Amino acid sequence: MRDARCVNLTGVPETMLWTLHNRANEVMRRDSFLHDPECLRIYRSIDYDYGRSFGKPDGSHPMRSKVCDDVVRSWMQAHAGATVVELGCGLETQFQRCDDGKVRWLCVDLPEAIAVRERFLAPSARCRHISRSALDRAWMHEVDKKSPVFVTAQGLLMYFDERAVRQVLAEIMDSFPGVELIFDTIPRWFARKTLKGFGKTKHYIAPPMPWGINQNEIRPTLRSWSSRVTEVHLVSYGYCRGLYGLLRRCSTHIPLLRNMLPCIVHVRTAGGEGDPSGGSACRWMRSGAACPDRPLIPN
Repeated sequence: MRDARCVNLTGVPETMLWTLHNRANEVMRRDSFLHDPECLRIYRSIDYDYGRSFGKPDGSHPMRSKVCDDVVRSWMQAHAGATVVELGCGLETQFQRCDDGKVRWLCVDLPEAIAVRERFLAPSARCRHISRSALDRAWMHEVDKKSPVFVTAQGLLMYFDERAVRQVLAEIMDSFPGVELIFDTIPRWFARKTLKGFGKTKHYIAPPMPWGINQNEIRPTLRSWSSRVTEVHLVSYGYCRGLYGLLRRCSTHIPLLRNMLPCIVHVRTAGGEGDPSGGSACRWMRSGAACPDRPLIPN
């Protein structure tokens, strides 16, 4: 009988343990900005030497989860009972954090990733699991097209080449008029670094991340890929700690440095229902710039 505590993953699917490591260590902080008991339960249930592979935890992944949660929750308030599609779900527990008792959620990932997920998170009537690559159009047939749709892709698109990213985003926008999307990007310099071999520690080499894009390229690129794009909001990693956080926040106001940073992108498209709030799904994103300054989270 297979020990449920043992998880054998390689390549991109193994990165779900990297993000789990960072999120769980944020959750364990007394001053945590991420409430996620299910993440912590899973983290403690897996027999894996996280520190050996990924080193000291950092706040990047929990920051990303928190920012994406804020956007998705705001959209859900305006679209009760609608559908969220989570591409590359891995061991992410966004549904468990955001569930309002009405939303319908589809978790999409490779078969080996879904197999691990289902050891710890059972699917349900409102949170279904689909064992497909995000590049496989078949998952789109599982989505109710009569319902408003929001698509999330945390830590996913950078593992595809640019042609594949363009294809999947265009197909999503063509298949679901009015869809909103949120995903993260890495800058070109970091993508090149991973292609040469980015060692997180001496025991772990991150998978190659071919798709990098600088922040000043994001809006024109997405608009060139689809005429359905109506708004592109670039969201900074706003939940920061200590000196690193301060430097990162300051750099968002300097164009040259800003282009060297990762980014979270929120896209709205034409063809859907009007937003009853009278603006974008998040009011603080209405300007299309990075989110306003937040109080620094202490060390």
